[in-house]
Amino acid sequence: MKKSPPTNTELEFAVVGADEAKKYFSRLTTADLSHGYLFTGPLGVGKKTFARRLAQSLLCEAPKEHILGYDGTCAACKMVAKGRHPDVIESVGAIKIGEIEDRNAFASGEMTSRDLVHQFSLQSYAGGHRIFIFGDADFASHEAANALLKFFEEPPGSVILLVTTATPGRLLPTVRSRLCELHFNPLSRAQIEEILRLEGVPAKEARGAARLGQGSVTRARAALAADEETLRQQVVEWFFEVVRGGSPEAAWASRETLEEALEMLKTLLRDWCALTVAGKGAPMLAPDLAASIGRLPPLQHADALRALTRLTDAQKLSRTNVTPGIVVEMVRMHLSGLGSNSDGRTQRRRTVAP
Repeated sequence: MKKSPPTNTELEFAVVGADEAKKYFSRLTTADLSHGYLFTGPLGVGKKTFARRLAQSLLCEAPKEHILGYDGTCAACKMVAKGRHPDVIESVGAIKIGEIEDRNAFASGEMTSRDLVHQFSLQSYAGGHRIFIFGDADFASHEAANALLKFFEEPPGSVILLVTTATPGRLLPTVRSRLCELHFNPLSRAQIEEILRLEGVPAKEARGAARLGQGSVTRARAALAADEETLRQQVVEWFFEVVRGGSPEAAWASRETLEEALEMLKTLLRDWCALTVAGKGAPMLAPDLAASIGRLPPLQHADALRALTRLTDAQKLSRTNVTPGIVVEMVRMHLSGLGSNSDGRTQRRRTVAP
């Protein structure tokens, strides 16, 4: 008996989380596709993974009614899985303008605007879509962005643009306005644990890292690297020194890490508020730091509200072209001294952050 063609429900789409994006694309057919999409959301929530699996879905040779899903066994799927499909072009990080076309850029993933313009001009290898993935998209200069602007406005008919970023405010408005924007929410602990288990992490370690991940699998993976000084450790140490009135150097602050670090600072403030209000039984977002935060004096409600508001403002600034140093200094000014005693003397007990 001849086997029936697979339906969408029989096809795979191996992405944990991203429920809203899955719901959106699962209803689309090829005719419904926009020329470009912008995936926004915090670091480590699966934006690039979704873009890669969407590219595989679009190129998969298995018949299906809607675009989402792939069989994993066809020639196109095998090439995508190995990172060798000629119709999937991926560039991660900042894009420079480029002086001359680099013929090795396709293999290295470090393409300039000029390299990408050349790639846009080529025909599809398989006669279908050519898919450009711009992971953690940023442009080293306005000139680099402007060099690609006309392709964002009117790309060739076969081209699909998939752009991901945790800082959409740093993209030129003229670029951002040409893309259909979808937001990705933080992952749940169960989802992070599932991803880590799929990567071979033992159950107990995956559970502990998921608890520390605070919605980000990137942060959870960093928590597993116990032999390295992680971003989280640096930010935690900076926080405790600042709230006691110190002025430590923020060596951790960069365009790549700033928004994630600010979310960590927000978590510490929330936990401090929770302990102040509810005491030892308070639910903690960073339970491993409960003892350290508990040694701080009670946080006044007005101070907490003001600091949380300023951190939210700083997060918005971090998505723009304001330098990380200015953003961090603004945060330091609003956190400084919050961990001092009521008579103004800074606590002398040293908190040892993990």
